[in-house]
Amino acid sequence: MRRVRAVRVLCFLWCYEDAYLRSFARSLLGFLGFIFWGTAAAQMFGGVSVILMFKNYRSLFQESYLSLPGWLALATALTLLPTGVLAVSISVKCSRNQQGILMYLLLLLLCLEVSSAALAHSYCVRTASQLESAMDYFVHQHNWTCSQDPGNSAVDVIQRKLQCCGVHNYKDWLKASSSYHPACVPKSCCKEKHSHCRGDLGHVEQLSEEGCLKKLEDQLCFAMLYIFWCCTVLSILEVLAGVSNGFLMRRQPFHELRILDSYTFSQDYRY
Repeated sequence: MRRVRAVRVLCFLWCYEDAYLRSFARSLLGFLGFIFWGTAAAQMFGGVSVILMFKNYRSLFQESYLSLPGWLALATALTLLPTGVLAVSISVKCSRNQQGILMYLLLLLLCLEVSSAALAHSYCVRTASQLESAMDYFVHQHNWTCSQDPGNSAVDVIQRKLQCCGVHNYKDWLKASSSYHPACVPKSCCKEKHSHCRGDLGHVEQLSEEGCLKKLEDQLCFAMLYIFWCCTVLSILEVLAGVSNGFLMRRQPFHELRILDSYTFSQDYRY
């Protein structure tokens, strides 16, 4: 008799614990669904930023595949929207079909984010040397005079946009100067607040102090590391969502997927 009571108590505790865990898994899955919607906006921002950055400075980046992490981030953001909808829906009412689709979407997202994070981290390291060689080439190939400086070249656009001068500083223009280059720098090196600046080296205080290489590297690495950490955090959240969804699927039989049942298949085939 005591054994029976002990077994009943253990069964009651096990059922209570199982019900509590299922309730917690539902709540966590619903919460993660709303988180996925918010992170979709963050991923969209990161992807658009990377694509626009490579588009604005395409003269420095000859390889078109460098914007691939941005496109992967956009694909991730679009996939996160239906994933969030399914997670919230399953937290309200479990459906075996929806749970299966959610698992496939979580797996797809995990693949996208691992690829995007790996590429972003790799490009942040690789493109530093490419930037320096490209900027050095543009500085040495740029022809200008103090009297006539149209300021329409690629390096002028970069210097004006980033408020920088030269590769490391304005002295890079002196190293690049030849006999037909006077002692001046392009007007694009001038600070915005000095409207009458002509690039004269006699007024160094009117020139941008920082070089373009550091600003470009900072901008590139910020965008790439933003995508990298977003993907890393999202991967952890998706693993939690997969575990929660798997726990809810654990004791739910496949009532809705009977198309491959041998008896049902044989009856359909007979007709």
